[in-house]
Amino acid sequence: RDHRVGIETSPVEMHPDLESVLLPADVIQHRIRQLGEEISEDLSGDPIHLVGVLRGALPFLADLMRAIRAPVTMDLISVGSYGAGARSTGVVRIVKDLEDSIEGRTVLLVEDIVDTGLTLAYLRDLLADRHAAEIRICTFLDKPDARVRPIHLDYVGFTVPNRFVVGFGLDYAQRYRELPYVGILRPEIYTAGHRAEA
Repeated sequence: RDHRVGIETSPVEMHPDLESVLLPADVIQHRIRQLGEEISEDLSGDPIHLVGVLRGALPFLADLMRAIRAPVTMDLISVGSYGAGARSTGVVRIVKDLEDSIEGRTVLLVEDIVDTGLTLAYLRDLLADRHAAEIRICTFLDKPDARVRPIHLDYVGFTVPNRFVVGFGLDYAQRYRELPYVGILRPEIYTAGHRAEA
């Protein structure tokens, strides 16, 4: 199923730093309910251990957990690669590790966005090394045009264009996470950050 979306301006009142709203809040919530149904059907039986990737995946993780009709447990992991910039450095490091063992468990790795695929590939390999019984990947957003390393995604909320998106957990320099929708950030906001890094 293709959930590719176009760039459209929504009638909601949007943040002034955005050039458009890509995914309104009601569209997001509808899709999360659909994902919950798909996951419930596919992984019915054994409890599902959700591993959320901090910090961006938190709103998606919370809503997805409530949409899954199966016993779920949850843990969180945090990795660093972006810093305050707009582009991935390609270097991944664990900032906060898991609290619980995943050995023998059915794990659903929950991400906010997959772009280059580097961070997610690192996490998938890390969880595999810890002997999870099964690992599936669910991402809120997929940005395939930015992919550097191929990676299989089991569940995708929305496929989005290769633009800088914020809101619903996604940030730029720790801003905009609180927005209930996803919007496209104006380039002048983050190009200033690029110049600062140069």
